[in-house]
Amino acid sequence: MSRAASLGEDDFDYEYVPETDQSFENALANARDGRRLSVADGVELITTGTDTAGIDPKRKELVLEAADRRRAEVVGEEVTFVANVNNNVTTACNTGCLFCNFKDTAHQFETEHDQEHAGFTKTPAESKAVVADAVERGVYEVTSVSGLHPGLALNDDHHELLDADDPELNYKPPEVYDTPPATYEEYIRGMAETGAHVHSMTPEEVEHAQRGADWDYEHVYRELHDAGLDTVPGTAAEILVDEVREVICPGKIDTDEWVESMEAAAAVGLPMTATIMYGHVENAMHRVKHLEVVRDLQDRTGNITEFVPLSFVHQNTPLHEHGVVETGASKEEDELMIAVSRLFLDNVEHVQSSWVKYGDEHGMKLLNCGADDFMGTILSEEITKRAGGEYGEFRSFDDYVEMIEAIGRVPVERSTDYTERRRISGEGPHGPTLGPNADGTPLL
Repeated sequence: MSRAASLGEDDFDYEYVPETDQSFENALANARDGRRLSVADGVELITTGTDTAGIDPKRKELVLEAADRRRAEVVGEEVTFVANVNNNVTTACNTGCLFCNFKDTAHQFETEHDQEHAGFTKTPAESKAVVADAVERGVYEVTSVSGLHPGLALNDDHHELLDADDPELNYKPPEVYDTPPATYEEYIRGMAETGAHVHSMTPEEVEHAQRGADWDYEHVYRELHDAGLDTVPGTAAEILVDEVREVICPGKIDTDEWVESMEAAAAVGLPMTATIMYGHVENAMHRVKHLEVVRDLQDRTGNITEFVPLSFVHQNTPLHEHGVVETGASKEEDELMIAVSRLFLDNVEHVQSSWVKYGDEHGMKLLNCGADDFMGTILSEEITKRAGGEYGEFRSFDDYVEMIEAIGRVPVERSTDYTERRRISGEGPHGPTLGPNADGTPLL
């Protein structure tokens, strides 16, 4: 395992450690035969056996082969991607997650603060303009994930319920800021009015949108769905084991609250993704316990469209700056994370490889380790870039076609929820056709 993973075992008094009574050989047989994997099976596969230290290269290849075979059985040879744009509304946040360098401390945004900072808060008009421009160019989806700005509330009624004198609510009225934030409903409505598919409102943001009120997550999602929300990103998951969350994000919702929020989204009829962020202070048992939480959630809801493993980008984060982690996950760990996700999540059809996190070459390798989706065009990416990501912010359709065909697979443009799909073939240049204004013109 990487130094980051070994820190999780050696330096923290964790209840969950990667020890099992299973053998690697039995776990591999279960995976090959299509039996539902136990947590012990998953741990043996993701470590290539707890009976030996480090990753065994021969065993690793056996796991990757089993996962790639499963991928072919489940989804065939297509590799999908979506024409999308990122539109983060604000970087203001006081949550203090140690893995994040996207946020800017919210007090810097207040009118009385006179020092410069690199953060931003968009007005609804500015936010809508970003999305409208992208839609005009052929984009289908807007992904919007933002900081937990203290001035953000669900709507005007929510503002009436929030008390700025209660420190537990993390609330200040919008007017104390240089750029007063609008409400979540206003931002969602503005993006939806462009015709874009709105993929937004993580479980953490929804918790922020109901703080201080007596309504539940389902109420919030219903209000946002009425405003134009289409699907929900299952981020803010990090590692869904509370002993890890207490180390890296003690100010965030816990595992049960994350699950409750996702169940509420499903109840409202909002399709959702699920993620894992790995390669920091967690160990192999934590990774597989996380997969178990996601699989159980999918058993109950059937609502998760894809699983997205996100390798921790460490360079500019507090975890790295404070010496808690020296590096992120190794390439071998990435391969096994993708592969075991495919094998363990027998009820989730799609597994994503992220070129933003992994780069092109490594990202394409992961498409042969069990993944079948290659993310989106992005057009703008800020979160990973601020953390020290090095792999750019944009992929054209021609880039996608060239890369996917180079590994012998079939490029397919998709909608966010996979209900619309278009195989791409023939000579380029290629462009999107599924967006409301898409006509095949290349994205530039």
